[in-house]
Amino acid sequence: MNGKLGLFIFREAALIHFGFIYRKNKYMSKSLTAKEVIQKLDAAKTEKVKLAIVDADGILRGKVMSYDKFLSVAEKGFGFCDVVFGWDAGDVAYDNAKVTGWHSGYPDGKASVDITTFRQVPWENDLPFFIADFSNDENLNKICPRTLLRNIKKQANDAGYIPYFSQEFEWFNFIDNKEELYKTGFQNPQPMTPGMFGYSVLRASQEGSFFHDLFDSLKKFGVPLEGIHTETGPGVYEAAILYGEIMEAADRAVLFKSGVKEIAHRHGLIATFMAKWNENLPGCSGHVHQSLWSKDGKANLFYDKKSATGMSALLESYIAGQLHCLPYILPMYAPTINSYKRLVEGAWAPTTLTWAIDNRTTALRVLPGSPTATRLETRVVGSDSNPYLAMAGCLASGLYGIKNKMKLKTTATKGSGYADTKNGILPKNLWEASQAMKQSAVAKELFGEEFVAHFTGTREWEWRQFSKVVTDWELKRYFEII
Repeated sequence: MNGKLGLFIFREAALIHFGFIYRKNKYMSKSLTAKEVIQKLDAAKTEKVKLAIVDADGILRGKVMSYDKFLSVAEKGFGFCDVVFGWDAGDVAYDNAKVTGWHSGYPDGKASVDITTFRQVPWENDLPFFIADFSNDENLNKICPRTLLRNIKKQANDAGYIPYFSQEFEWFNFIDNKEELYKTGFQNPQPMTPGMFGYSVLRASQEGSFFHDLFDSLKKFGVPLEGIHTETGPGVYEAAILYGEIMEAADRAVLFKSGVKEIAHRHGLIATFMAKWNENLPGCSGHVHQSLWSKDGKANLFYDKKSATGMSALLESYIAGQLHCLPYILPMYAPTINSYKRLVEGAWAPTTLTWAIDNRTTALRVLPGSPTATRLETRVVGSDSNPYLAMAGCLASGLYGIKNKMKLKTTATKGSGYADTKNGILPKNLWEASQAMKQSAVAKELFGEEFVAHFTGTREWEWRQFSKVVTDWELKRYFEII
């Protein structure tokens, strides 16, 4: 078949095949059908497209391909090396992965383009961008983070709920000096601004070009922000992403982290989403806000006007489920060695299995109020989390509570959540948390044995890599004295 004719036939078929409407709720920024996406790209005489897949650590792995190539793979999928699930954040191959590895030869998996994720990257001359995943790959779909969330979302939809979610992030910004950073082993990076200055109008104005570029460019990128401000600490910002249906919310969160880093680079800055980069400064959270709505999207099912607190019985069961499951799925919220440096007393992060109404020291913070704003905030989640896994963990454990008609067995915490240990405390480090998840029947019920085995294996690998390293602390502590 003539190449041009083949592309024409595919294009026409795609307009029919993708002819469904990607309906966004009233909080979302745009509404395009797949037909309109292709027409838009055609009209712009598009020459290339960027595609990206998210790995276990929430890192975007992708490529740029020609538009003709994109049209040829948009419907049937394309090959993408499954090493994205076979190596760590530093591209070092796992020695304990069964799904892929040296034993399998790292073949291509079948990646599928989600055409509804269409965006244009404003800081790359409006380059068209799409998210792909392994939802149609029989081998990888059980461990693909985005596919996992898609499956949990379907469970919610089948039960009659529409999950609306959002994630907010804190992160530090530093002067970009990569050569010096690598030369010194990432010692003493220079913050963008000095001093502890939370909610500072002055600091935001002083770095106004970066501050406003984040807000404006991310909106153009389809990642609208509800708000952004400085947090307490040198060069630290916090941003809340406008909420929406859970898959869109997770896509936004992943693209937010990558987008912030790319925009920062263009301002001579390095943005880090490490949970805790300095022992003397607050950590960085990635709190997840969530609510369940009726199937018609008209009623917030977490709200009950007849309740003294405004909390519905459904919300109480949802909370009970999260509290019950939390110790067994913590690596989905706190996935790195560094995550547990944040989860310490007095650092604005929880350490106990607690809930309360509008209390920032507990693991779960309930925000009851109006019929539209009532929601749950899961505060355990760090900024270093993979948003697909964090949201999957929140929704799956909440649904577990609803499915099992769980009741809140404990009253809301009064005062400091750090002192309320009656329900237990969180695992102290990544190894302890990973072993709890690995052995948990609950985790396997929620996410499947294949996912739990693979994901906890990657966390065990992370622990082993850390455990063999001689740290600066050890050198300072023992080198001369011992």
